[in-house]
Amino acid sequence: MKKIEAIIRKTKFDDVKEALIAADIEWFSYSEVRGVGQDREERIYRGVIYDTSSIERFLLSIVVREINVEKAVQAIIKAAHTGEIGDGRIFIYPAEDAISIRSGKRGDVTLFNA
Repeated sequence: MKKIEAIIRKTKFDDVKEALIAADIEWFSYSEVRGVGQDREERIYRGVIYDTSSIERFLLSIVVREINVEKAVQAIIKAAHTGEIGDGRIFIYPAEDAISIRSGKRGDVTLFNA
């Protein structure tokens, strides 16, 4: 199992959610986050200057079986990509175990309803 953390633009969340569902990723959690990056670019919109380092973002946390890692990553990349500074990052970590609180089952069988 792997844990995928993706930091994406808030405006791209619905696109990424739909792409993950289409890729058969059944479950993930998310939260609103803010961060500071090295890239800085100012944009002017209706006379107001915006700093792209402070774009609102979501942090997605997804645990998948090994066979679904690349499928999930590609779904995120396709849906979150704008080509502009601040598109986000994806991090992949090993996940040692998963335990269903309800059933007590362990391992990757806890990642999908069967």
